[in-house]
Amino acid sequence: MKKLSEGQKMWLSVMTVYLAYATIFIMFEDYDRKFIMPFNEVSDWHLLLFSLVVMTGLGFLLFRYARRMDQRISREQAEKENRMRRELTQNIAHELKTPVASILGYTDTILDSPDMTDEVKQQFIVRTNAQAHRLTTLLQDISTLNRMDYAKDMIMMERVNVSILFSDIAEETAIAMQNRQMALHNYLPENIIVHGNYSLLYSIFRNLMDNAINYAGRGTTVEVAAEELPDSWRFTFKDNGVGIPVEHQPRIFERFYRIDKGRSRDMGGTGLGLAIVKNAVLLHGGTITIGTTGTGGLSFDFTIRKQMG
Repeated sequence: MKKLSEGQKMWLSVMTVYLAYATIFIMFEDYDRKFIMPFNEVSDWHLLLFSLVVMTGLGFLLFRYARRMDQRISREQAEKENRMRRELTQNIAHELKTPVASILGYTDTILDSPDMTDEVKQQFIVRTNAQAHRLTTLLQDISTLNRMDYAKDMIMMERVNVSILFSDIAEETAIAMQNRQMALHNYLPENIIVHGNYSLLYSIFRNLMDNAINYAGRGTTVEVAAEELPDSWRFTFKDNGVGIPVEHQPRIFERFYRIDKGRSRDMGGTGLGLAIVKNAVLLHGGTITIGTTGTGGLSFDFTIRKQMG
């Protein structure tokens, strides 16, 4: 069913009020004389006709006004979307430019230096490989966001055991956490079952883990817990690390937003991880908020519906 515009809703509201008024007028003709305009020189039906003209005219004017407001809002939304799309395109171009320029620089140096020793050449090859991996990760993140933005209907949903999914992520990130002397406390109950997209659910927890590993700081502790609600699961993902200033928290889910741009790139971040987290949570019918723990670290609280649709 086509959704009514604000103008149509307003016009229908006015006409509904009039019909209710007319019904009462007809049913309680004698009683209405005491409360409705007491024009003694005109008949009740003339008064009803006059009211009809006034109410119809008012409804028409309100409809035109609301329609213009709808058009203005639509135009402003379109301009906002175009502006955001341009900014996103510029950000993507800028982010792609960095690894591509590095790869070209390293390979040009190798090609222009025939006398380069094997040891130095190997160093350039390793750096080139690292930038190529970064470029691949960036393209994958962009593809993931585009899929959620423009191809929601093509995202397949299935039965996913989140408990097992997170256990796999814990194993994959164990070495990185060990290198940073970090600890993981997994308080998730067994067999958390939801109906969702495995790849996107994986992205939620993997990006949160990577974010904690890269930015929480050495020697910190990460805790993951869940609470079952009637229609969803509420997850808490927190650390006792360095946290981020409160003024940055409202923008932390924006695409390509970085608190320390240089440090984020050095850590291999694309600036899209938390944007993917938020969009994936929303796609699964949930909400997500960010806060500060009592120890100053970050806390992500989000919900995921058990059953979509």
